[in-house]
This record gives sequence, structure tokens and C-alpha cells, in this order.
Amino acid sequence: MEFILVGALLTLLTVAVLQLGFAVYTRNVVQDAAVDAAYRAALADARPGEAATRADELIARAVGDGYAREVSVTSGAVAGVDSVVVTISAALPLAGPFGLSGALEVTAHAPRESLG
Repeated sequence: MEFILVGALLTLLTVAVLQLGFAVYTRNVVQDAAVDAAYRAALADARPGEAATRADELIARAVGDGYAREVSVTSGAVAGVDSVVVTISAALPLAGPFGLSGALEVTAHAPRESLG
């Protein structure tokens, strides 16, 4: 009888730790995709659509299709420097790959490259 109670508790604890690891991994993948997209969009000859497509590809390859709900690429001044700002809204996994849509929002920026 005790084995069943302890076994169930340890199984639940193991599943919770694995789920936490998956959620942290997903957040890191989305953050890395935002940084990569910002640096790609900041290149002198880049178009904003290419950066958004690249972010979608990176997230889809690492954690699967459908995690990135919205990828926006905008220009603006960050600390007085002309920069590209990439914001990604993604799903935060709570039960396996299923979770809250748009609960994870990550922003990255990179200074815009100039030719002159």
C-alpha cells in the first residue's frame, strides 16, 4: 500500500519536473528565435518579412508548428540608437505540448546596420 502512494507521488513529481523543463526550453527557443530575427532584420539589405519567417522556422523546427502565434518586426529607437525590435507571442506549454496561447511574450532588439 505504501509503495502505491509513494510511487504515485514520485511519478507526479517527475512529470512536473519534466513539464517545467519543457516550458523553460520553449521559452529559451522563442527568445533565441527573437534575437536571431532581430539581428537578421537589422542587416542593411534585409526585409522585415524575412526576419519574421526566420523566427517562425526556428520555433517550428525546435518545438513544433503552431507555437509562435504572432511575430512582429518594428523599427524604433532603443537607448537613442536606431534599432529593430522583434516581439514574439507564443504558447506556454502547461500540459505536455498544450498550454496557454499567447501567454509567453518575448522581445529582442538589435541596432540597425547602415551602409554609410
